[in-house]
Amino acid sequence: MSSQFPFPMWDIPSIQASEFRQAMRNLASGVAIVTTGKTVCRRGLTVSSVTSMCIDPPCLLAAINSRSETHDAILANRRFGVSLLRGDQEDLALRFGGLDAAKGVHRFDTAQWNQGVLDVPLLQGAVCTLECILYDHKTISTHSIFIGRVVATGPGHGEPLINLQGALRTLSRD
Repeated sequence: MSSQFPFPMWDIPSIQASEFRQAMRNLASGVAIVTTGKTVCRRGLTVSSVTSMCIDPPCLLAAINSRSETHDAILANRRFGVSLLRGDQEDLALRFGGLDAAKGVHRFDTAQWNQGVLDVPLLQGAVCTLECILYDHKTISTHSIFIGRVVATGPGHGEPLINLQGALRTLSRD
């Protein structure tokens, strides 16, 4: 039995952005740097919206602001890397989040990076790295959802950095 609304679904108003932001602050999420390109064309940004999507084929999704230079670089390169950050890498999360003056390739200056099998930048010492070929993308309002087919991973070490209630944190083991 299907339930039907007595009016079109689009007539139901959305909540305010501030209310949505406040609610979503309670969802703990891992913090990652998504990167693409090589040499002077490297681009990257901090995201807390990366998640596994399916296992066959192994895919993940990442939501990226469509105004960021990394967004257009991923579309041009058709591949990207994801470096899951450690609890002691908050400075990199802030740097790639645009909270200092570094832009473009200069964001990469304060850490060690490898070029992966897909020739994308991967952070040395991350909790884990994943390399993706762009499988699909969809733009919704201000962001695009990038679906990446994972073709390589790299092990790391340490406890993950998470975003919870507007703060970067680590998990404590009790």
